[in-house]
Amino acid sequence: MSVITLEALKASLDEHFPQGSQYGELESIDAGEAVMRLRVAEQHLRPGGTVSGPVMMGLADVAMFAALQTCIGAEPMAVTSNLNINFLSRPAADADMLAYARMLKVGRRLAVGETYLHCGNDPEPVAHVTATYALPAR
Repeated sequence: MSVITLEALKASLDEHFPQGSQYGELESIDAGEAVMRLRVAEQHLRPGGTVSGPVMMGLADVAMFAALQTCIGAEPMAVTSNLNINFLSRPAADADMLAYARMLKVGRRLAVGETYLHCGNDPEPVAHVTATYALPAR
């Protein structure tokens, strides 16, 4: 069970990280997990008509940050200390992008998670992201 509700997490993100909304909307959470949806629009595309890498990285990072919050509660000072993305295939420009994030390990000072990015209902991911977060002293 998550230590924070979906509504409380959305409110915390709106208050402490309002720029995160440009990367999508939080759809659901569970303990150590979060799902976000980006409704791809013209501002998310790069030349050639595909979703840009920075947008994909932002979506994955916000989704993973949300998944982390389900484990530690609303903690805006947890920060990304490392993020790695593997682009697996070209994302479609005409489909929503979904981020499925989950925490792999949450320790006292560091947390590690991963996110798979998918286009629409395609079961094959377009990217795989891993990230480490530095946690403030509790």
